[in-house]
Amino acid sequence: MNKSEHIETSNRKTRREREEELDRRSSGLDTRTDIGTAETFRIIKRSARYISLFPGRYITKFILKLGSYAIPMALLPWPAKMLVDHVILANPLPEAVDGRINGYPLYWEPVISALYGASPLEIALVLAAFGVIFVLTIGSYTDGFQHHIESGLAEGHDYATQVENMMHGGNSTAGGLYGWFEFKLNTRLSQALNHTLRSHLFSRIQSLSITKLEDQRIGDSIYRVMYDTPQINEIFYEVTHTPLMSIFLFTQALLTMMSAYPGNMMVAYVTIAVFPSLAFMTALFARLVRRRGQAARAAGAITTATIEEGMDNVLAIQSLGGNVKEKKRFGDDSKESFYRHRMVSLLWIFLIQLAEVFSHVVFVWFSFYVISQVISGSMTAGDHAAIFTYYGYMIVPAMALAWLYIRFQDNVTAMRRVFALLDQEPEAQRGDMSLPEVKDGVQFDSVGLVYPDGRRALEGVSFGASVGEIVALVGPTGAGKTSLAYLVPRFHVATEGVVRIDGRSVNDFDIDSLRQQITYVFQETQLFSYSILDNIRFGNQDASQNEVEHVARVAGIHDFVMSLPEQYNTRLGNTNAKISVGQKQRIAIARGLLRRSKILILDEPTSALDPETEKYLVSSLQMAATEKLVFVIAHRLSTIAHADKIVFLDGGSVLEMGTHDELVAHADGPYRRFVDLQTAVSE
Repeated sequence: MNKSEHIETSNRKTRREREEELDRRSSGLDTRTDIGTAETFRIIKRSARYISLFPGRYITKFILKLGSYAIPMALLPWPAKMLVDHVILANPLPEAVDGRINGYPLYWEPVISALYGASPLEIALVLAAFGVIFVLTIGSYTDGFQHHIESGLAEGHDYATQVENMMHGGNSTAGGLYGWFEFKLNTRLSQALNHTLRSHLFSRIQSLSITKLEDQRIGDSIYRVMYDTPQINEIFYEVTHTPLMSIFLFTQALLTMMSAYPGNMMVAYVTIAVFPSLAFMTALFARLVRRRGQAARAAGAITTATIEEGMDNVLAIQSLGGNVKEKKRFGDDSKESFYRHRMVSLLWIFLIQLAEVFSHVVFVWFSFYVISQVISGSMTAGDHAAIFTYYGYMIVPAMALAWLYIRFQDNVTAMRRVFALLDQEPEAQRGDMSLPEVKDGVQFDSVGLVYPDGRRALEGVSFGASVGEIVALVGPTGAGKTSLAYLVPRFHVATEGVVRIDGRSVNDFDIDSLRQQITYVFQETQLFSYSILDNIRFGNQDASQNEVEHVARVAGIHDFVMSLPEQYNTRLGNTNAKISVGQKQRIAIARGLLRRSKILILDEPTSALDPETEKYLVSSLQMAATEKLVFVIAHRLSTIAHADKIVFLDGGSVLEMGTHDELVAHADGPYRRFVDLQTAVSE
């Protein structure tokens, strides 16, 4: 298929097919991304359960937020009415009729009574003093659910740039001293919530089996931990805040209106009708919001993974002249990510404008109604100000409640991605026994291994290895050496036969205690951005400086470390690219030797070592083997020849087993051919 045909085929894909392709590219574990209404509510409910972790702070935040709406609602309309009627228009203050002052709620009547006989100027001064006190304690006038006091960095429409504000930002509808306290509490609660969820997700990813981790792109995991988890904030706060506050504030406003204007229920009728109308209109787009949100997040995760893979393999890219290709790959992924976020933004613009048009139509109609009442004399000009203030306080809770479900959809998309990883089964414990210090060794009894995709790696492997021995696993590439070694610490689980330690199946042991007794030094050196000292004693935090230097000498890295300006305190985060592969390997070997475990597995430990260092290391391993069982996976004859037992594998089966001298004596044996081939190549 040529390029034009490929583009034409790609263009023929439906939008849903393209979204599914993004899902497959972003993660091999999370494959069921399109969810329905029932699962949406389950995700909202599950997110809300995090409230139980912070009950005291959550309730305090709820009360403060409710007060920031309720206090202004109760107090602000009536000074506005007094300013219009009794200061600007200079009408006299109303007197009580049958024990009631008409046009004002019961709780404001003492204020009216106290100002009887006051001039318009005196009333204005009292109202000004009230305003100053209100601004200092509660802040300036706010309406609806807009957060007027907040702290945040500049952000775009993409999820990534909004994350910092979601995690760290605080807000308060109030200002003044009241708003400062609510803001501070909100900030700390948001940080605690996000830290908790991030930690849960990171811990679960760490606990996944190697098989599952191989199906999960690192960039996608980073995206979920960094950019998806903060989306819990809105569900966490609003799942109870908006419904309860909307009902409370609407009821408060309604009762106050009925107290001041017992015969006028039009405000209630109009605002109550808004809720089902707007809720129905926006709910029609819920699934579309979820799908577009998922596609945008999948595209963002793919871009993150492309960056991670490109930086991790930058030397290979440069050496193979792949800069242009990688630039294009990143450009395509980045362009797709921006496109997906534009689609999300356009959808939200449409929905917001739909709600705005609806609310403005209602407002215009209601304005005509109130103005007609003022013209007819049924209401005063001051009543106009008070009624429209309460209209705002009633229409906004009604719209907020109607808008809540559609608001949650993008958050649900993110939380579905978070919970999809949290729900992955961790590496199976299988057993609950604690493995004591290994005394005898490891026994393989008719062991076989078939990978989940059906590939057979091992078949019928049987042999024993005792503490005090060096056992070399030898064979051509793909023979099953690493797969066999992975069965000991249970990185993989044998599908046939049994792997035993001291006579008990490895499946009987608790995984932590099992791996406490086993140190595995991988072929691909993995170092942390700590100091060299902390890297070496990563598996033995209590090791002394002398112990660290001893194993460094054994691994042949001590002299190099001492030549560095900061010696063992040199941080590899700054010099990791400046040290050779062999030096990295020696640090990893030193780390493995320092760990107090009875089984040591070294995967190609001498592949990057010079002959002199290799000879010194082999000698040191023989010393270590006096109290450990050492497995060595190797190809180099100089490393293999001194092993107490050589297990030669090919095609996943053991073909020969014995010492170097015993196996070389078999003229037609596979090990002899292996040795002869190495000798011929070296010559």
